[in-house]
Amino acid sequence: MKPHSTDKNPSFSNPDVSNYLDSGAFYTLLNHSIFTHTTPTSGNSDETVLLIHGFPTSSWDWEGIREELAQVAQIEAIDMLGFGFSDKPNKRNYTIHKQARLHLEYLKVKGIRSVHILCHDYGVSVAQEILARQAQGETDIEIKSCCFLNGGLFPETHKALLIQKLLLSPLGPLLNRFLAFNKFKESFSSVFGENTKPSDSDLSDFWEILNYKGGKHLFHNLITYMRDRITHRERWLRALATSPIPLALINGSVDPVSGEHLVARYIELGCRLDSLTQLPDIGHYPQVEVPDQVSSAYIDFLRSV
Repeated sequence: MKPHSTDKNPSFSNPDVSNYLDSGAFYTLLNHSIFTHTTPTSGNSDETVLLIHGFPTSSWDWEGIREELAQVAQIEAIDMLGFGFSDKPNKRNYTIHKQARLHLEYLKVKGIRSVHILCHDYGVSVAQEILARQAQGETDIEIKSCCFLNGGLFPETHKALLIQKLLLSPLGPLLNRFLAFNKFKESFSSVFGENTKPSDSDLSDFWEILNYKGGKHLFHNLITYMRDRITHRERWLRALATSPIPLALINGSVDPVSGEHLVARYIELGCRLDSLTQLPDIGHYPQVEVPDQVSSAYIDFLRSV
């Protein structure tokens, strides 16, 4: 399957966003147009790292570390269905399982047989499902290691924001209508560290990308992943507790959603843990807040495995 083009690219306030879009490719995966991005390795490596982004953003989240990681591996990323530059059907049937299938299908189309995974937020659940499929022999893609940034690995430790709870409720569609940039700025910034808040230009980039193809109006559909985490908790926990491959955590400690309390629960549950990096004073988006520290910690983990 060859990549295809889409309509003329829109103009973004930040030319770097436009350049990122221009340098990507669109594939038809699971009957949808999906944005993908490949960063060839600048080093002498045959390894591949698959980046899996979070909610409600996109693969643009990784922009601060992408080139650094490319020194040690080829970097692959997609915008999941309903996110970023990919198709955004206005239906409430988004599932973590479908997003996992999407990533595996992309790797198959690209002819990639083995990968390391680095994931964040919503993406940690997608990675857990991929690991569960590997453990059950349900995929022939080899996952060689997995590193989790801040995310709701366990539903009992995921401290959802009020706006997330409201989006999941019957009020979700109504809330979407009135969700403006200022409210987004307030909620989004609240999960960052006190001294590492996103700049106004950063916030503008995130806002413009998530509004691409009317994405803001899908929040109440995408947020159903919180139910998936409850339904599939045991399957996804088992994937971590019995993992045959190296697992790592890089965690922003002051994240109110999945900070140091997530790390404590991970250890308490006896999940495999080959590397732990805790980042004091850093919040929910460590790859955005302190990209150099995340790159360094992740490259060290890769080299160890």
